[in-house]
Amino acid sequence: MIIDYGKHLIMFKLVWWGPAMSGKSTSVRYLFKHYNRLDYLKSIETGAGRTLFFDFGELTFNKGNWKIQINIWSSTGQNFYAETRPTVLNGTDGIIFVVDSQKNLIQENIESWNELQQLLGNKISKIPIIFCLNKWDLQDQSNLITENELKKYFRIGNKVHIFKTIATEGYNIHESFLQLLDNIKMQ
Repeated sequence: MIIDYGKHLIMFKLVWWGPAMSGKSTSVRYLFKHYNRLDYLKSIETGAGRTLFFDFGELTFNKGNWKIQINIWSSTGQNFYAETRPTVLNGTDGIIFVVDSQKNLIQENIESWNELQQLLGNKISKIPIIFCLNKWDLQDQSNLITENELKKYFRIGNKVHIFKTIATEGYNIHESFLQLLDNIKMQ
């Protein structure tokens, strides 16, 4: 977080993290659409519409005579571009981990979580993280990871915030974003 008292500016960085095709870019797009700022979002995509390196954009809000600038990034989930992920993660103040809730993809989720832990090292306990169990619109919900299963697979405690989300519809996307902002304020 950067606080510039002269300019009355508070700036921080949030990163959407998770395995390929989990819904990171879709979640970020919904958030920018929610604030009517979709044209502020920059994406570098493949010809097939998948994130090549990252998505990036700023959301700016005024609070009194202060300007709050939130830099939002999403990391690529494709392993071919894994070398870009540490750069995207550098300097983050908060993370939304987007889990693909399909049980057959649990290994990809665990690998992404392990990579995040490895890249952050000891800092991981100091950075607020919100978990989004995405794709809860799929018909067979018996094949989706539950909150308790996520806690077991990721070895995370009960004090974490977990949201069931549907990125394509925006369900709980804004709510998870607001919770992350609240968690950052609490630190």
